[in-house]
Amino acid sequence: MKNKRFPYYLLYIFLACTGCTTDDDGIGEDPEYTLRIPSHFPVPPEYPDNPMTTAGIELGEKLFFDTRLSGTNTVSCGTCHQPPLAFSEGSRLSVKGVSGKPLLRHVPTLINMAWADNGLFWDGGSTNLESQAFAPLAHEDEMFQNLDELITELREDPEYVSYFRRAFDSDIRINLVMKALAQYQRSLVSADSKYDSHIENGTPLTAIEKQGHQLFKNHCATCHTPGLFTDNDYHNNGLDATFGDTSHDEIYLGRYRVTRNREDLGKYKTPTLRNITVTAPYMHDGRFADLRSVLDFYDRDVQDSETLDPALKQNNRSGIALSEEDKSALIAFLHTLTDKTYVR
Repeated sequence: MKNKRFPYYLLYIFLACTGCTTDDDGIGEDPEYTLRIPSHFPVPPEYPDNPMTTAGIELGEKLFFDTRLSGTNTVSCGTCHQPPLAFSEGSRLSVKGVSGKPLLRHVPTLINMAWADNGLFWDGGSTNLESQAFAPLAHEDEMFQNLDELITELREDPEYVSYFRRAFDSDIRINLVMKALAQYQRSLVSADSKYDSHIENGTPLTAIEKQGHQLFKNHCATCHTPGLFTDNDYHNNGLDATFGDTSHDEIYLGRYRVTRNREDLGKYKTPTLRNITVTAPYMHDGRFADLRSVLDFYDRDVQDSETLDPALKQNNRSGIALSEEDKSALIAFLHTLTDKTYVR
């Protein structure tokens, strides 16, 4: 196999010097794409440097599932972000990267990414989707691709040459690869669950689903804000009491790794609960195999620390008091967030 190493320090220099700002890039002749914005969703941020077009989204989808994006030509973005699992991967720590070694964090879902405007990855280490893909492309345990060689491979494919010309009125360049991938991911809107039908059309919930909905509003909605079911913010939800493991570039310290603010120790990004029933296991490290284990944790195993979220300090205890009936009702409600048109 050819040497495809692309050292991280060179990657960061590349990002700092060139980034993804491209004033000289056109958007082709394709009209802008109209993103679906459900009535009970907030207005998404605008991305004026990368307006969505049908051609750009089609190109991004083609790239997303192309194994040529990996150094071994065996792994695509879709290898770990699988549509039937709401673009998650299904294992605690994936071993599907080119090295076969387990990753250090659980593969996150890709749902309603057009609204993700407060950092990406579990600690917010990437600013936006246009820059996010550089990390898995370069990581030796994920795709481990040399960016120059990737562009050479794509330029050898006449179909890709045509796609880039149509989407960006340009030849193939790495920043445009990132723009196309970002456009495709922002087009992935999930808003056709039973819950959505209940909110928009009055579709009735069952008695246990109603009970779970009320419990959800009482205990969970502060961080898992409807209708995205995430606040796109960072919280310490009590998984650990101490944060002394600084190995692997401080990956176990949470948001602190990025901000260097001690108030961010142990904080991770709130995942969306949409399609949660098909995206097990759970948490940033995949430590819980099922939803019952998650609710058992919030009931009796939340670890106190200086940065524990105040919402988890109730009635002179850490955690949320939940009966077994409460847990069953909450799980029933969470099932109403499954979008069968999205999980395909």
